[in-house]
Amino acid sequence: MLFSNIPLAVMTDSYKTTHPFIYPQAQRMVAYGEMRQAYDKDPNDNRMIAYGIRYIIENYVAKKWTLQDIEQAEVFFKTHNAGFAPFPFPKDLFVKIVNEHDGYFPVKIEALPEGTAIHAHVPVYQIIAEGEMSRLVTFLETLLTMIWYPMTVATLSRRARDLIQTAYDKSVDPDSFWSLESRLHDFGFRGCTSVEQAVIGGTAHLLNFTGSDTMSAAFYAQFQLNGGKPVGNSIPASEHSVMTAFPTEKEAMEAMIGTFGDGVFACVMDSYDYQKALDTVLPEVASFKLEKGGFLVLRPDSGDIVESVLMGLRAAEKVFGSDVNKKGFKVIRGCGVIQGDGVSYKSLGQILDATLAAGYSAQNCAFGMGGGLLQKLNRDTMSFATKLSHIVYLDGTKRDVMKHPKTDSDKISLPGVLDVRRNEQGILMVYPRADNYVPHKDNILQVVYDHGKVPLAATGTTSPVFASSIASSGHGVDESLAKILSLPESLHAWPMFDELKTRVQTGWEALPKVFDPISQELKDKIKHVLATGP
Repeated sequence: MLFSNIPLAVMTDSYKTTHPFIYPQAQRMVAYGEMRQAYDKDPNDNRMIAYGIRYIIENYVAKKWTLQDIEQAEVFFKTHNAGFAPFPFPKDLFVKIVNEHDGYFPVKIEALPEGTAIHAHVPVYQIIAEGEMSRLVTFLETLLTMIWYPMTVATLSRRARDLIQTAYDKSVDPDSFWSLESRLHDFGFRGCTSVEQAVIGGTAHLLNFTGSDTMSAAFYAQFQLNGGKPVGNSIPASEHSVMTAFPTEKEAMEAMIGTFGDGVFACVMDSYDYQKALDTVLPEVASFKLEKGGFLVLRPDSGDIVESVLMGLRAAEKVFGSDVNKKGFKVIRGCGVIQGDGVSYKSLGQILDATLAAGYSAQNCAFGMGGGLLQKLNRDTMSFATKLSHIVYLDGTKRDVMKHPKTDSDKISLPGVLDVRRNEQGILMVYPRADNYVPHKDNILQVVYDHGKVPLAATGTTSPVFASSIASSGHGVDESLAKILSLPESLHAWPMFDELKTRVQTGWEALPKVFDPISQELKDKIKHVLATGP
């Protein structure tokens, strides 16, 4: 891949390599990352899902630096300044990474467990750098901040699930709730800017649903994160090119039914005239479909996104009939509709409301979300930021640091070294860490990187930093293996993906929709810093 040939020394914003020259000399520096806003700044729900740190650690942070990489970067930096002049390049510091730290970036990173449900302002990770290398504390900000993407996708997908589940609670019998798992299908692969984006975002969606046409993400989640156990699935489906390849839509549908008609399959219906296809073609192939016995999913792909779903439901009911469930809503026999055009969080709710208002159960509808799921979002969607929070100067003086711009109070950052632990109600809150830097016994921030050491993979092999031939048993690190690897106790195994899905589900549902996670102790510290700072 392209990025495999790019030295880690340039895997950051240009100005980051100038900062080691201007940071004050220090014994220690600490920085942290957080989401500062709810999804789309929603005042009624500031919950979110912390997810994605493992990918960044394993694929970037934990990669070994080499002298060759540094030399290659030096060639680049010699012409990177404006006017093709030399750009500030801390070569001596980078060479020490190789010679004195075995090539591994010399920081410790703590992070929330993958899949943790939190509120805005809870630290997602914390970076600790010491000694001469403290000047590199925010060098990794560019890479680590990219966790905004999987977190935002996971949060959007979970919020979408809430909408669908609410409609299910109203209109679907309990014995059909199993279908909820596949109601939101990932159609986003082709709308992504790269395969890597599709894998990262598609995997985040799979925390909440099983439906996905982004096979790269489903494959990665299954074999890299879940020990080979399936995570995502799909169904056979036609596209417009398939439908228009036949002389008539009837022949195209008959080909689909003849090939896949004994299972679940989908046909796109608007290649020419959606209404005509529903009124004439669907009745013409109905007997063949009934003979095969499978489940047909009709897919509109143009027109009014709400009305086209209702048109499909009415046509399907007319052709195949329906039954009224225990909650008083109609369930169409052997047929449903999937809307995959223009689906967003807002339009999804509109479609569900209209479906129920028309008397149909929500189980009749599925949704495909493409660009709206994996592409139409950015770092500002939930306002992710990484900021310095604490410094110990060479003379031992400690100073808690925070950003507090008068022109934008939303951009205030948190001061000090931080702990994250549960209050009496089990809700995660942010507290100041003790002055001796020892985490509270209930702190849930876990060490995910420590000068090259990373957690083991729960899939039976170690993470890339360690020899792949060394295996672990179960989800933890046994005593003998930990001794072999010289692992600190805190560097436990990454959990299986199935465990993350359960963690997301239970954690999300247990949280109040709106909550201020800043403890009184930290609020007092903020007041003190504001009163005594610049």
